[in-house]
Amino acid sequence: MTMSAHVAARFERLPMTGYQRKLFAIIATAWFFDSLDLGMMTFVLGSIKAEFALTSTQTGLLASSSFLGMFLGAAIAGVLADRFGRKPVFQVSMIFWGVGSLLCGLSQDVNQLILCRILLGFGMGMEFPIGLSLVSEIVPAKSRGRYIAILEGFWPLGFIAAGVLAYFYLPTIGWRGIFIALSIPAVFVFIVRRYVPESPRWLAEVGRDGEADSIMNSFEAAVMKSARMNALPPITRELETAAMPMVKARFREIWQGVYARRTLMLWSLWFFALLGYYGLTTWLGALLQQAGYAATKSALYTVYISLAGIPGFIFAAWLIETWGRKGTCVLMLLGSGVAAYFYGQSAVSGAPLAQLIGAGLCMQFFLFGMWSVLYAYTPELYPTRLRATGTGFASSVGRFGSLLGPYIVGVLLPITGQGGVFSLGAASFAIAALVVILLGAETKGRSLEDVSS
Repeated sequence: MTMSAHVAARFERLPMTGYQRKLFAIIATAWFFDSLDLGMMTFVLGSIKAEFALTSTQTGLLASSSFLGMFLGAAIAGVLADRFGRKPVFQVSMIFWGVGSLLCGLSQDVNQLILCRILLGFGMGMEFPIGLSLVSEIVPAKSRGRYIAILEGFWPLGFIAAGVLAYFYLPTIGWRGIFIALSIPAVFVFIVRRYVPESPRWLAEVGRDGEADSIMNSFEAAVMKSARMNALPPITRELETAAMPMVKARFREIWQGVYARRTLMLWSLWFFALLGYYGLTTWLGALLQQAGYAATKSALYTVYISLAGIPGFIFAAWLIETWGRKGTCVLMLLGSGVAAYFYGQSAVSGAPLAQLIGAGLCMQFFLFGMWSVLYAYTPELYPTRLRATGTGFASSVGRFGSLLGPYIVGVLLPITGQGGVFSLGAASFAIAALVVILLGAETKGRSLEDVSS
């Protein structure tokens, strides 16, 4: 049996304990800070637009700038993580977004701000696929989907926290002060450096057997201590034979054999889902301000709408283990499309505020549920040697969609109004759902090695 198969078998026999949950909490906290920084643009975009007297097209370009950085960061991080390891790339990503956020707050004109948002986005784009890979490689198959879905749940929490911060502090310290304050959590990198181990699965895949065995021994000892166990369950023959043999990772592999169909599905899914999502949510606060609401009121209403994201991702986290990844993904995409369309119609018809918020609640419920499935599903479709690369490039293609989304909205808004903007979002989600129906594979309850075989 190869070392990679041995490590995989040792991982899959472990019970889920407080030790794994502690590692998950550290990764999820870093994820939360990222989401907080990215989501803040939704709440300060209108204020920046007013201060710099930007047109809708210029505002869309600014809103898209961080996604250009994420597009580059996600692609580069996946390749680097499969070559140099998950942990060092994860740490470097935090430094990039911390410095980027600080420089955003110090920007004196829109051109400087755009460049700094690209830098910030680069760090975020690096972190997301690496965080996914780390969690998927330390959590056993029976719990993996739930925990990755919960990890993604930290995105709506970060988004809501961004709205709360904007509501209380935007009138006093302005958007510059907020971005400077958001650079401080980057010091969390020292917590990651101290407590999060390198992935033994990755170490074994690249032939660093001694390090993989050493970290695995420490991992098992921590699990036994946390669970107050004297011995671990035995390694079964099924777990031993499920692992793939070690092969050096190459980019072209994601376009070979069974992975070609999966890559086509994932790239299409990520592109259209993120085009629709970021095209709509990045503009939510600015659109409310355009409708006549003050900056603080628009932030507060957007927070109200986003609260539905919490039960949305919890529901999705439960459903993916009960029903499956593919069906849940399609449900959340179609629900997002329908809700986005009706939200747009409510905005166009000048419906009462309560009706607008009600439609927005439905939209955010499905949107954040969609995110949970997207992040749980993607890393499961590639083997360990390709996981960060495959996930990184899928995320990168998605970031291209998120780059286009806010800019397209800025161009279309003066022509089609809010109704046309939300119809575009609905169509994007419908296309993504169709792709999953036609090309998606189910991974529920299967080990990573079994899915890869």
